[in-house]
Amino acid sequence: MHGPRYFARDLRRQATSAEDVLWRALRGRRCGGLKFKRQVPIQLYTVDFLCAEHRLIVELDGRQHDWHHEYDAKRTEEIERCGYAVLRFRNEEVLTDLDAVMQRIADAVGLAT
Repeated sequence: MHGPRYFARDLRRQATSAEDVLWRALRGRRCGGLKFKRQVPIQLYTVDFLCAEHRLIVELDGRQHDWHHEYDAKRTEEIERCGYAVLRFRNEEVLTDLDAVMQRIADAVGLAT
């Protein structure tokens, strides 16, 4: 009863403030009509945000990622080998310049803004 879906559900309940801000900006197709889901199990990992249509994953990195850089790089490489593009943003980027983050997401899938 503690599989990937339950883990993802727990992560959604414990979202960081940056995750909450970005989710409010992405949900309901608010980013150029793109449909995003959050905390989605992919392979052995749970990704922060997924746009399945464009095979785009958006990951947010907090301070703990400074210490887990090698793990994050390996994780990104494995996910990209499955055909996904991975965009990474620091929490501070989302909290201080959400417009730039949204622009980079739109650019990644070729949306005109």
